[in-house]
Amino acid sequence: MSKYIELTQDTIDETVKEGVALVDFWAPWCGPCRMIAPVIEQLAQDFEGKAKICKVNTEEEQDLTVKYGIRSIPTILFFKNGEIVDQLIGATSKAALEDKLNSLL
Repeated sequence: MSKYIELTQDTIDETVKEGVALVDFWAPWCGPCRMIAPVIEQLAQDFEGKAKICKVNTEEEQDLTVKYGIRSIPTILFFKNGEIVDQLIGATSKAALEDKLNSLL
């Protein structure tokens, strides 16, 4: 069973520099974040070997939160070869996330 990748200040650049990556900025106290958590985990399985599905805990990685200008959570950033190509803010459907990932592959 594939699992999403927990990103930190030390690992984010290396992780997103090649290919497609979805990065979910979340916090443990955030209701909508908890609501989409199972969707993120399912995407990690569905896109294994095709795209990297990642999460950043904004409580633990405040420098990353500032670096990427995250003002509300959940915020999902889509990277392609290290560049941010899109973002979604708020709880989003699995279908919308799948469509966005597939369009980037």
